[in-house]
Amino acid sequence: MLKFSELNASKNADGLVPAVIQDARTLAVLMVGYMNEEAFEKSMKEGRVTFYSRTKQRLWTKGETSNNFLDIVSVAADCDADTLLIKVIPHGPACHNGTTTCFATADGDPADTEGFIRYLQTVIQQRHRDMPEGSYTTKLFTKGVNKIAQKVGEEAVETVIEAVDGKNIGDFIYEASDLIYHLLVLLEQMGCSIADLEKELAKRHK
Repeated sequence: MLKFSELNASKNADGLVPAVIQDARTLAVLMVGYMNEEAFEKSMKEGRVTFYSRTKQRLWTKGETSNNFLDIVSVAADCDADTLLIKVIPHGPACHNGTTTCFATADGDPADTEGFIRYLQTVIQQRHRDMPEGSYTTKLFTKGVNKIAQKVGEEAVETVIEAVDGKNIGDFIYEASDLIYHLLVLLEQMGCSIADLEKELAKRHK
């Protein structure tokens, strides 16, 4: 486990280390805060992000008033050991303005949909673990790999039909979304994930 003593906090004038907060499921960058040793140790002990507030001059646990806590999944330091990357599971919006990320623009919150396919993957994985009654995803897992693979094939054909027809992009996107969902279910059934596809594609790219 990473220790604060391994970080180069002294390189920063105030002795604080910047902490970039990233959603572990969608990979969206949510916010940036600062930690001193006490904030870092508290975060590691409790498994929730605590910053040192330069404004309030005290420790500040994200969510202490809003309940929008940030549960820690992993912590890593950059190559210079003077900045942290903390991957989290957020409980609600990360920004005090009510947006998913503090990096929202005037055009809206990019994290509302950005990375949603990865988030959907986690939902499908949870469905597979819990198998809740009444869930369409549960029904697919109950029927097994043959049925799931059949649905992937059906949705692939429908996506191709809409692409060849070319008259309605909305219909194409609708069918392609069905295809992606069923493919995610098949990946889970086979014990695979988006990360496995990324590794394969990256290997080919090299």
